[in-house]
Amino acid sequence: MYHAIVRRRIEALFASMNAGDPRPIIDGFTPQGEHLFIGNHALAGRRRGRAEIAAWYARLGRLLPDLRFTLHRITVSGPPWRTLAVIEWREQNSATDGVLTRANGVHVVELRWGRMTRLTILPDTAALQATLERIAAKGVAEAAAAPIGQPQAWPGA
Repeated sequence: MYHAIVRRRIEALFASMNAGDPRPIIDGFTPQGEHLFIGNHALAGRRRGRAEIAAWYARLGRLLPDLRFTLHRITVSGPPWRTLAVIEWREQNSATDGVLTRANGVHVVELRWGRMTRLTILPDTAALQATLERIAAKGVAEAAAAPIGQPQAWPGA
């Protein structure tokens, strides 16, 4: 039953993102929560704490304002005090220039008692990099900005 509750909560969080509201995701982190996004671009890096995480989601909204996810699989394992969820998805967006792109990716969520302690986002980095480079070349400076938080996202790197 607990795993079904977690699945429904994850579906609701992605629905809020699809509606343009990342606040439920930000609020779902523990105060010391960690947010990782692989790659070497403006959305990459490691953020700790809700303030940095909120700044990242604000940037994401500015760069990819119509980002939408379709969930393909949600796998949940572990007890409430140490839960792991893996979400496989397909996203589409038109960035800031109206060029439609689609890509696949995975979220890995670590939970303690229903709160996110770590979210690792593993997108199609080649597709995202191409989108960011394209909109940066069209004058969107933030698409080429330094990452928010620590530039290196991969644990141990």
